[in-house]
Order: sequence, then C-alpha cells, then structure tokens
Amino acid sequence: MLGGYNIQPLITALDNEKLAPIAVKALSHTLLMFDAFHDVQEKADAGNAFAKEVMASWAAGEWFTSKPEVPEKITVTVFKVPGETNTDDLSPAPDAWSRPDIPLHANAMLKMEREGIEPVDPGVTGPLKQIEAVKAKGFPVAYVGDVVGTGSSRKSATNSVLWFFGDDMPNIPNKRAGGFCFGGKIAPIFYNTMEDAGALPIEMDVEKMNMGDVVDIYPYEGVAKNHETGEELCRFELKTQMLLDEVRAGGRIPLIIGRGLTQKARETLGLPPVDLFRTPEQPAASTKGFTLAQKMVGKACGVDGIRPGTSCEPRMTTVGSQDTTGPMTRDELKDLACLASQRIW
Repeated sequence: MLGGYNIQPLITALDNEKLAPIAVKALSHTLLMFDAFHDVQEKADAGNAFAKEVMASWAAGEWFTSKPEVPEKITVTVFKVPGETNTDDLSPAPDAWSRPDIPLHANAMLKMEREGIEPVDPGVTGPLKQIEAVKAKGFPVAYVGDVVGTGSSRKSATNSVLWFFGDDMPNIPNKRAGGFCFGGKIAPIFYNTMEDAGALPIEMDVEKMNMGDVVDIYPYEGVAKNHETGEELCRFELKTQMLLDEVRAGGRIPLIIGRGLTQKARETLGLPPVDLFRTPEQPAASTKGFTLAQKMVGKACGVDGIRPGTSCEPRMTTVGSQDTTGPMTRDELKDLACLASQRIW
C-alpha cells in the first residue's frame, strides 16, 4: 500500500521493539502521509528513536534518492502511429464502460483500421499482434506519433498506452506506469497526464522513425539516434529539466507530494532547504499588471499574481473531476489514499 488504512498500524508499530524496524522501512518510503505526519512527529518529539529515524529519512529524501536516476542513454523500440492520434483512438468512447478495467479497455486501443495499423478484429480489438511484434525485440517500447493525445479522455488514453508499453507496479495489479511517448506535438493535457504516470513524454521530430525501429534516446544531450547505424535522427529539448526528477520519482504527483513531505520534515527538524531536486526556470520579472486568472492562481500560491511560464504549487483545498466516469474518479481518489469524505458530482 502507498498510504491510507495501513498508516496508523505502522505508526503504532513504532512502539514495538520487534516490529518498529519494519515499520521504519515502510514509513520512510511512504509519501501519502497527510495529517498522519503529525502523529510520527509527536512520537519523535516524545523521544521515540524509531520515529526519529522516519523523520530523518523523510528529511534526507531517501524516498527519492533510493530510486535510480534517468539513464544517460535509453534504447527503445518504436511503435509508430502516423498522423494524429486522438484520445478516442486510444480510449474509444463506445468502450467507455470498460475504462476502469484497464487491461480489458486497452484491447480497444487503435481498433479502427488506419495507415500502418492492423487491428486484430477491426472495430473491436486493436493491433495486438503488432504490439507483441515490437515488444519481442526486447527493448522498452515508445509510443510515437506525429501528433499525439488531442481530445479529452486523456486519463483512460494514458492508461491504455501504458498498459501495453509501461512498467509493472509492484503489488498493484491491472495498472502500469512509466513508459515513453514521443511526438512531433503532444497535446498539453495528455502530456501532463503522462507526466503524472511517471512516463517520459518528449516532443521531437519523429519523421525518421518508423514502426519497429530501435532508437537510442539521450535525454540529457537532447538527441535521438538510430540504434543500429548511429545516424542522428533529430535533436530535442525537454520542456523542463524537472521532467527527469518526475520520472525518477515515479511521476509528477509523487514528486510534488514527496518534495512537500521532505520540506515539512526539514522544517520540523530545523534543517535548511534541501538541494536534491531540480528547480524550474522562472520567467523574467515584470512590472506589468496581472489578469484576473493570474491573480486567482497567485492568491492560491500566496503571491499577487502568476506570470506565464512560472512554476508554482498552489495550496489545494478542493479537488473536482468532471472528465472521468464515476468508477475512474473513485480509483483516482483511492490511488491518493483519500480517506476523508468525498462527493462525486
């Protein structure tokens, strides 16, 4: 479990000499603590040595440093879908009823015939044989397209892509994370959803990439090369260097929550800010006024306004969802270990 009902038993176990070392190991790598952070803090303040270990681990960011960095070179096999891929191609609306069942729903991905794509059963089942053929080359598979992810069903579309091309999540069945998505253009919200899932989405010129090609990606250098010939296929820039931290952390959401947990632990222990994480480039200062929208976001961030291109983390008091079905919204709340009462509109 990543948080939720297991938290209080683990905190209670910090008082048990035999169980405490196991609880320390679990809590040190648990990010979804929320108000339970104060329970650990109280035990540490009362002199519990095991609670102090947990606080020190959070403060050191061991939940992050224990994970491997993004490698200098990533070798992938290309699954190329020419033209524009919208989210209805990846998560067809007629199959919306099955979206919470990710393995089942993913079978409908790309079920309609189109250039370069061969569905097993047109209109019913997508190109499963083609998917298996590219995976058989033994490398991770990157979903590649000229334009990827336009449309509104970005969450279920991301789930479908990652079910075939992502990584298994330990102890979490029927869902995958990670993976790679390259496109000449990636729709912004689909890009964000990929970030949240721990994938590596990169906008680049994919004209020289074809179905089944093996490609070497150098994320730090910003270059893609043919694996066999060494030919340079294109150059690219990551939208933000923070993307590398997001992939390492397992997604943008775990990174944001984890950074907050580390910062909170350091403040509690009287330690200075940590330099473990990459910081975003901020736009140049300006004396111009703010629009109403910029003021609204600024208020949530504790400042007068937010300029375009600024990276900020507003204080969240309410979360709403209108673009997912009820069961998908339920699953997302469960993924965040939300135990307080919620209302699904």
